[in-house]
Amino acid sequence: MVVSNQNELTEWQGSLDELRGLVSERALTGETMMLNLGPHHPSTHGVLRLLLELDGEEIVTCLPDVGFLHTGIEKTIESKSYEKGVTLTDRMDYLSPMSNNMVFSLAVEKLVDLDVPERAQVIRVICLELARLASHLVWLGTSAMDTGAMSVFLYCFREREKILDMFEMISGQRMMGSYIRPGGVWRDLTEDFLPALESLLAEMPGKIDDYERLLTNNPIWIDRTQGIGVIEPDVALAWGVTGGSLRASGVNWDIRKALPYSGYETYNFDIPLGEHGDVYDRYIVRVREMRESVKILNQAAERVKKVGGPFRSENRKFVPPPRAELGRSMEAVIHHFKLWTEGFSAPDEEVYASIESPRGEIGCYLHGTGGNMPRRVHFKTPSFIHIAALPVMTKNHMLADLIAIIGSVDVVLGDCDR
Repeated sequence: MVVSNQNELTEWQGSLDELRGLVSERALTGETMMLNLGPHHPSTHGVLRLLLELDGEEIVTCLPDVGFLHTGIEKTIESKSYEKGVTLTDRMDYLSPMSNNMVFSLAVEKLVDLDVPERAQVIRVICLELARLASHLVWLGTSAMDTGAMSVFLYCFREREKILDMFEMISGQRMMGSYIRPGGVWRDLTEDFLPALESLLAEMPGKIDDYERLLTNNPIWIDRTQGIGVIEPDVALAWGVTGGSLRASGVNWDIRKALPYSGYETYNFDIPLGEHGDVYDRYIVRVREMRESVKILNQAAERVKKVGGPFRSENRKFVPPPRAELGRSMEAVIHHFKLWTEGFSAPDEEVYASIESPRGEIGCYLHGTGGNMPRRVHFKTPSFIHIAALPVMTKNHMLADLIAIIGSVDVVLGDCDR
């Protein structure tokens, strides 16, 4: 570095002092090179900055720098009524908004002891598994493209479009639908939804076969993924890794099985596990998860035809009445007015709820005030934790391997920064 004046020298030395203890001493003496990757690099899968210390092309240190997409969603929810807070959750993990709706709604239901009808529970499972499929399709397509497999990206997005069309049928929006709400779902399934779902389920196994034919035994894909980004089971647990990234290391932990919600304990499905904890196993586990989601969706599609009843709780202290009641019931008008202007009150207590999102465990901590707005809202999100674990997975790997590793842990920066 060429220093032209004393001010530049002081600034340069200050930057090095900040890095002391985070990078090796070789970086401070100039023996290794510091390289900035992101926050606008397409292969960081969002506005993520990684400060890399390189010895040639080998990664000595990887320092994640997050916060570029910070939206203040948690603090904003604290100034909203509970019902209105749902719309903000959509914007966190924007590849799986339904998961965010679900965990927030579970926390609210736990706080106020709100019932959820059986039909709503089944519809929720359908939405969550469709969201898992849609999210995994984005992950698979973009991760494959990171390593040069262009065709897979186009095929995955072809199927994802069909899922987004189905979300639009029931919520009016392709992505940010705020469909899952405290007490159930916004409205019942539309007439065209189930035929579209059955059509998707009939073709999806064959499509997944196509993805595997393109990648699973592809020698280039194997060279780029096997033995890369290994994280051992005990290390993964110590760092708080969850979801497919944890199961790829052989740890059998899935909240749908361990702490069931929405009736998941009544569905027949398996938990795919890996053996090596590398990029390849993370790929295999998620592809198998897609097959299990299809299995769950087939069961839920049959079940929702047989389960009648309301699609949302009929407790009018917490859930707005159907529009049809407003023209004939003054009590319904009063409840509607109060819930959409003031909201409902929740006790001054603390609750925590968690679910298995496509990326791993997403949890919601909620602290009521006794009034209509929460005192504190905080989300535990898998993307934040998985980004923190990147230094462990990338150490001593080549720079080109870093791109495959980032894609394999499946991070969404809105999920991280919120």
